[in-house]
Amino acid sequence: MTQDELKRAVAAAAIDEIKPLLGNDTVIGVGTGSTANHFIDLLGALRHDFKGAVASSQATAERLKAQGIDVFELNHVGSVPVYVDGADEINPRLEMIKGGGAALTREKIVAACAERFVCIADASKRVEVLGGFPLPIEVIPMARSYVARELVKRGITPVYREGVVTDNGNQILDCYDFLIEDPQRTEADLNNIVGVVTNGLFAARGADVLLLGTERGVERITA
Repeated sequence: MTQDELKRAVAAAAIDEIKPLLGNDTVIGVGTGSTANHFIDLLGALRHDFKGAVASSQATAERLKAQGIDVFELNHVGSVPVYVDGADEINPRLEMIKGGGAALTREKIVAACAERFVCIADASKRVEVLGGFPLPIEVIPMARSYVARELVKRGITPVYREGVVTDNGNQILDCYDFLIEDPQRTEADLNNIVGVVTNGLFAARGADVLLLGTERGVERITA
């Protein structure tokens, strides 16, 4: 199977995963990225079975609306029973690196408000140690140089993602040369740097379920 076929397979599995949770008053959380897009496209067929969704990015909101799905502000919903999103990397403890699409802050906020986080990913995203994928950090623009210097002190190579502005009006530094042995401690440490909005480690709030697309089919892995 191609990588795109694996993504479609896990998206279909996620539809089956969330069906028992849907009802007339249900608002679900939906992530951002190519795998999440497959999920959204399949979710359109169920649009009459639930109330709507909270989107983790403007791009996701537009795609949901194109499927006829109502989009709600998280402040008006409070919490969601389930959040479905992909990952750039995920380890055996279901801790993740996310943010390749620069939506990490809103993704992390929706995930924090979700009772259940379902991660959908193809087998290439499964790793033993996080850090092969550059870790994104969203920063306040005026703090970018300061944050970069603080990262260098930690042995990290920060690279400014030129031309990218997040939905929050901020900038992204991608961290290279950086294997992450203790994701939860590292997540907290990086978030404590002044000027950092958040980083792309989803360790304090990892996934509850991983639907992993493999050549043998979709594996369901729980935390």
